[in-house]
Amino acid sequence: MSFCLLSRYAFFVSCVLLTVVSVPFMANHPGLGTFTLLVGALSLLGIFDLLQSRHAVRRNYPILGNLRYLIEKIRPEIRQYLLESDREELPFSRAQRSLVYARAKNEGADKPFGTLIDVYRPGFEFIGHSMSPAAVSDYREFRIVIGGQQCRQPYSASIFNISAMSFGSLSANAIRALNQGAKQGNFYHDTGEGSISSYHREYGGDLVWELGSGYFGCRHEDGSFDADRFAEQAGDPQVKMIEIKLSQGAKPGHGGILPKHKVTPEIAATRGVPLGQDCISPASHSAFHNPLEMMHFIARLRELSGGKPVGFKLCMGHPWEFMGIAKAMLETGILPDFIVVDGKEGGTGAAPLEFTDHIGVPLREGLLFVHNTLVGLNLRDQIKIGASGKIVSAFDIAGVLAVGADWVNSARGFMFAVGCIQSQSCHTNRCPTGVATQDALRQRALVVPDKAERVYNFHRNTLKALAEMLAAAGLQHPSQLKAHHLVRRVSETEIRLLSQLHVFLKPGELLQAEMKSEFYGRMWQMARTDQF
Repeated sequence: MSFCLLSRYAFFVSCVLLTVVSVPFMANHPGLGTFTLLVGALSLLGIFDLLQSRHAVRRNYPILGNLRYLIEKIRPEIRQYLLESDREELPFSRAQRSLVYARAKNEGADKPFGTLIDVYRPGFEFIGHSMSPAAVSDYREFRIVIGGQQCRQPYSASIFNISAMSFGSLSANAIRALNQGAKQGNFYHDTGEGSISSYHREYGGDLVWELGSGYFGCRHEDGSFDADRFAEQAGDPQVKMIEIKLSQGAKPGHGGILPKHKVTPEIAATRGVPLGQDCISPASHSAFHNPLEMMHFIARLRELSGGKPVGFKLCMGHPWEFMGIAKAMLETGILPDFIVVDGKEGGTGAAPLEFTDHIGVPLREGLLFVHNTLVGLNLRDQIKIGASGKIVSAFDIAGVLAVGADWVNSARGFMFAVGCIQSQSCHTNRCPTGVATQDALRQRALVVPDKAERVYNFHRNTLKALAEMLAAAGLQHPSQLKAHHLVRRVSETEIRLLSQLHVFLKPGELLQAEMKSEFYGRMWQMARTDQF
């Protein structure tokens, strides 16, 4: 017992003894002063460790116990830079980040000597190539027109765009760089639910205004929807579409609070909220309470915006609730112009761990359900579908287009393009690269013209890579990608086309008395239009 006690306190006792012994000799040996100050400081730290009551490790191991907390603090950085493999996704692998960095810097992303992926591992996916490859198409023609018959101002969108990220979550310089890059590349920039800031307007890039449950930028003092303010903002020619946010992938069904100490005068002015109060984003909307009211709200926004495309974004939850929305479309005759499906693998500035890990449907399953529902109701050709959630490469794009998406959005991919290093400190206001912080000095490190060029390059080079993949498969436009083009390994000895692995409804199948798919039929019977 005494030996154990001695070993635990040996370093602390040694520091104290060295301090006591060296102090009398400091006057005659000036060089000894630094050493004495060092062991003296360690001795004081040891005394503090013994007296404090919060950490048992430090009380039992004075001085040395602090190493545990130091190592724990730098563990993510040590793991990321020294220990993790190139393919270990936490949440993005080094290989994924390196690909974005290379394309953003206009550097070659070619890989020598062969793939590092185990192609016999279950879950491995690939695209079959054609014996007669097509000519490589011009990536600038990879666009789709969004806007149905009820829309008076349809929008021609790139199939690859910047996903929702708010000013407040991102810095002013990051917003500037993203929007300038979008302007150069002729693709859109989703504002996120934090409304349209002056930084979004500075370079004139196309905007999709995301309208969250807080109605930031178009709200009354009590947080309710302000139609006049909405019409004023939505009428701006720079705003191309309106996106109602029902939920997002990383924290579906969860509202948000921006603490009052983070609500700067600029953020307050942008969002239309008072200074000195928490900025609250409720979990649900107050402008509508069921699918029928939601359809009428969509029609109202379309009218107030001058006929611009209006749609909604959601992370799939209860499937019968989405089918309730679909039933409301049929009942009212009001159709959204688009639906963006967000996967639970999507990112956010901060979210409860349980929500991030265990709530919400992954992107492909949610996307396929939305696609099938619209097909089964003969509505698919009238409503476009976007997809977002951990998309950074041309193959990522191809993978979701093959199961039903018309276009994709990427958030963290474009964050990497403007310099994000995945430090995962977005919620601390201490982002080391100035991307996700409101600290003026930190964001000053992000040089807008340079990063805007990288945003443009990342978009351009990714779509060029997609064009080459399509050509190898004998295709010329992303809209030609179907489930039978994508192949997945299901065991060490078997592969299947995605068209064989998933159920795909036939046009009008949900409207028939008898359905082949018991699951879709049961969800359709459960769906209601008078409640979510």
